[in-house]
Amino acid sequence: MTDDPLPFTHRLHPGYGHALPRSWQSEADLAPRHLVYPLFIADDPSACEDIKAMPGQSRWGEDRLEEALHDVVAAGLRSVLVFGVPNGHKDARASAADDERNPVIRALPRLRELYPDLYLIADVCLCAYTDHGHCCLFREDGSMDNQAGIHRIAEIASAYARAGAHMAAPSDMTDGRVGAIKSALAETGFESVPVMSYAAKFASCFYGPFRDAAHSAPAFGDRRAYQLPPTARRLALRAMDRDLDEGADVIMIKPAGPYLDLVREARERCDVPVAAYQVSGEYAMLYHAAAAGAFELREAVLEAAGGIRRAGADVIISYFTPQILHWLA
Repeated sequence: MTDDPLPFTHRLHPGYGHALPRSWQSEADLAPRHLVYPLFIADDPSACEDIKAMPGQSRWGEDRLEEALHDVVAAGLRSVLVFGVPNGHKDARASAADDERNPVIRALPRLRELYPDLYLIADVCLCAYTDHGHCCLFREDGSMDNQAGIHRIAEIASAYARAGAHMAAPSDMTDGRVGAIKSALAETGFESVPVMSYAAKFASCFYGPFRDAAHSAPAFGDRRAYQLPPTARRLALRAMDRDLDEGADVIMIKPAGPYLDLVREARERCDVPVAAYQVSGEYAMLYHAAAAGAFELREAVLEAAGGIRRAGADVIISYFTPQILHWLA
């Protein structure tokens, strides 16, 4: 007889008191195949520029990509998401985005040569290449020209595919861009190149360090007219459905941590892989909190990544990818 008033069915501790059965309770593993590393490519081929707002991250020139990635690939890196950081000509229609001198277009063949097994995802957007810093094009009266913008984005996606990108990732959030990119890729002979849509990208303050890293802050106004309101759950679901209807092969939720409910809804809503982007502000918060002694960085990062996987993400895009790969190894 026992005086323990708990029913046997309410006793949970025995089921995870030992390390092995504790591992059986886990519903989401974390492995190198789940991780994508964002990579900033500078105009200067020999660049290695520290990013002040993101300690530990750098902008790399094409001639130093091996230095940037050698150890990470050796630790198991499978994929990178490439962003161009131009310092040269910018204009209203992002002419430099698909110019042969574009840093992404120069870097993709070099990455193919250095790491033939590395999966290359190219971010497709206008903001870093326009003089106004927005992800769209404008008419003379200042209104958004959606049709012209998605046509331009489709041209850029095709140029990145020609340069060697395995996947195009439009991050602009304008209506119709997934379908436009799919059509353009088919017309240029790259119908086998899939599209990872930033399907639910919220107008978030957590992008601040990235805009410093990519020199992509808007010259006026903000991006609330095309990025999603942070509290708009139903609108986010409509955005996902829109991109899936247009043929998105992967959908992304961005940021990750504050929007894990949308990651779970995406996972339950669709059959394509779901990605979540642990953005620059999330990286900076964890980095600086650990540096201040609030917690141990490894434990916090792995807990955050595990939470993203538990919510349903098949892919985690994170600036902590090199550290996570090292810790997993």
